[in-house]
Amino acid sequence: MSSLSVLCLAVVLLFLSLLAPASARREEVVKSEGVVATDDGRCSEIGRDVLKNGGNAVDAAVAAAFCLGVVSPASSGIGGGAFMLIRLANGTTKAFDMRETAPMKASQDMYNDNHILKKFGILSVAVPGEVKGLFKAWKEHGSGKWADLLKPAENLARNGFKISPYLRHQMEAIESGILADEGLRRNFAPDGKILNINDTCYNRELADTLQLISKEGPQTFYMGEVARRLINDIRKAGGIITMEDLRNYEVKMREPIVGEVLDHTIIGMPPPSAGAATMLLMLNVLSLYQIPYGLFGDLGVHRKIEALKHGFALRSNLGDPDFVNVSAVITEMLSPRFAMALQRTISDQKTYGPLHYGGRWNPPRDHGTSHVSIVDKNRNAVAMTCTVNSFFGSEVLSPSTGIVLNNQMDDFETPNIFDGLLSFPNFISPGKRPLSSMSPTIILKDGKLKGVLGGSGGAHIIGSTTQVFLNHFVHEMGPLEAIMAPRFYHTWVPNKAYYENLTSVIGDQYQMAKRTVEFLKQRRHSVKEYVSAIVCQFVKVEDNGRTRKLVGASDPRKGGYPAGY
Repeated sequence: MSSLSVLCLAVVLLFLSLLAPASARREEVVKSEGVVATDDGRCSEIGRDVLKNGGNAVDAAVAAAFCLGVVSPASSGIGGGAFMLIRLANGTTKAFDMRETAPMKASQDMYNDNHILKKFGILSVAVPGEVKGLFKAWKEHGSGKWADLLKPAENLARNGFKISPYLRHQMEAIESGILADEGLRRNFAPDGKILNINDTCYNRELADTLQLISKEGPQTFYMGEVARRLINDIRKAGGIITMEDLRNYEVKMREPIVGEVLDHTIIGMPPPSAGAATMLLMLNVLSLYQIPYGLFGDLGVHRKIEALKHGFALRSNLGDPDFVNVSAVITEMLSPRFAMALQRTISDQKTYGPLHYGGRWNPPRDHGTSHVSIVDKNRNAVAMTCTVNSFFGSEVLSPSTGIVLNNQMDDFETPNIFDGLLSFPNFISPGKRPLSSMSPTIILKDGKLKGVLGGSGGAHIIGSTTQVFLNHFVHEMGPLEAIMAPRFYHTWVPNKAYYENLTSVIGDQYQMAKRTVEFLKQRRHSVKEYVSAIVCQFVKVEDNGRTRKLVGASDPRKGGYPAGY
């Protein structure tokens, strides 16, 4: 047996030794009609029930998103925004941009170098878009009743829901912020201490808000009673969002990015999402090595990190296409010829400093999110990533509406004395949408649906989504194994290669082999452990003349699980 074969066998055995059989784990389901994979199993089940009761993938996505906003409020909710990618069974694809926007009173120098105000508090809040976006997607493609899709989330908020281990982890991380805010404290620390795992949490103000939205649609959120309450709370706290900002919010319909690579078609979100363009650039670069052997082992890890560095360097040139002309950059990032030129600059012997990779700007540092992957019985597919940005967003909860407000303004960049550049593509401007790493992805082969994929967890979403794709479609791991494999990350700046070393909320251990870490050090990578959970949701489609099967896998790092029928 060759040394390469021995290495491959060793890798396979290592993964098998770390994993329980898929059938023994709730994080993977095998069904035939429909599957919903989310960060929280309760929301997967709600989406599954919508499918069982005759709803389609868009209906299930709406119900799951509202559910996540209740039980996973540190990661998503109606006070934030989302990107939704739809592929209908007839081949039609649509990209719904419901990303938050800068208020009309926002300005490039509004923080005066006070980055605390940009990261936390009422001035970090951008105009929310999720409610209007979900309604538009449902109005165009849903089949169920709007009110029915919101009812499960309303019931959870009104009757109470159990604090999950991961939500408790998030609460611990910002405990001081929860205790400092009236609304968060009332809901998540009613006795002066944050709630514990399996304690019951109530948010009856949010339940009332969801009830109004279920009856009146987005009108109440953007120009009606909910809007009035929300703006009154924001004004009292010293914020700058106005009724006019809410009234003028628009859902943007974008043309999905489509690329052919490694015998598959990748469909993703265009800017202000940087996910699809960066992912396709990386895959085009990596496809130039001998596949699959050129991506195996420690050298394969090094090559993937180098592709990440190139991808993030180019990503820094992207921004809101309504404010910045990104067409030339996108064309370059999707070009196989350009990928060939980049691949020639990669050395198997060493890595380089940031200037080698050609980026011009510091990349934005976006944060937490929640992802949903859905396929229904007709093989309509939805990949949707929702966000309030950091844990509990701005760390402000509107007391009269129960809504956790985002801190998406922190995803913009601001000028500083070190660059002095006034044309930075991701600078703040009124009505502008900040650049994002959210990467909802739909995968085809020979025109047929093969997978729905995406991740949550900030800038490393792109790296994690790309690695899961490679693990399954190139390295032929099963869906759950592809998700559970230990990961590595790089964002070009800072010039550090991060390797996963964490224990999940359910006790799984994820850690890159010490041998690989030493290999990277030998190639001059500055390596650092990464202990935060980047989470992926994956639905694989196996429909052919003999079988009709969906395999749904939810990332155990956050404790979620999929559901199907």
